[in-house]
Amino acid sequence: MEIFKQIVLAIIETSIWEWLAVLCSILYVILISYKHISAWFFAIISSGLYIFVCFQGQLYLESLLNGFFLVMGFYGWFLWSKEKSEAAYKIIKWSKKTHLLNIGISLFFVVFVGFIFATFTDQANPYTDSFAAIFSLVATFMVTKKVLENWIYWIIIDSVSVYLFASRELYMTSVLFLLYTGIAIFGYFKWKKQFNQHFEECDSL
Repeated sequence: MEIFKQIVLAIIETSIWEWLAVLCSILYVILISYKHISAWFFAIISSGLYIFVCFQGQLYLESLLNGFFLVMGFYGWFLWSKEKSEAAYKIIKWSKKTHLLNIGISLFFVVFVGFIFATFTDQANPYTDSFAAIFSLVATFMVTKKVLENWIYWIIIDSVSVYLFASRELYMTSVLFLLYTGIAIFGYFKWKKQFNQHFEECDSL
């Protein structure tokens, strides 16, 4: 009960910058699940805010990661704005071989980056943060390319991030990632339905 009170108090005392970052992040994930280009605007705003918030919380990898998100926000906006209307709904899938290769390479960098930050910085939870950061890089790239399985990656990443941010007493952001997990599940089934409908339409031609 005491822990619950501490969490509620910490959420109430959350800075205005973290609140704004949370709000923009929620809008981004919801809009991206509907493949709406305006999602990238909120991605840019939330990433810029989280660079500051994560650095204050000694989550340096997350701060760097959000710098990457900021760049990818502009890239995603540019890429989606260049698509023709008929291509805007095209969702693709990666092969099992591609996923295995990606996971293998990503895990290598998780250990490598985690070791560097554990040895040379005061980074909090270096290996957990490294896992979330490294896998978020490729998952974000997958979103820009509309790869269906990006949502599966995000379900796992977001679940890990719930613990990561709670451990740094960033409880509002921890709650955000809990919400992210639910939205990611919704996004996966929504994109999968559209992916299946696309192939049904192709088969009927």
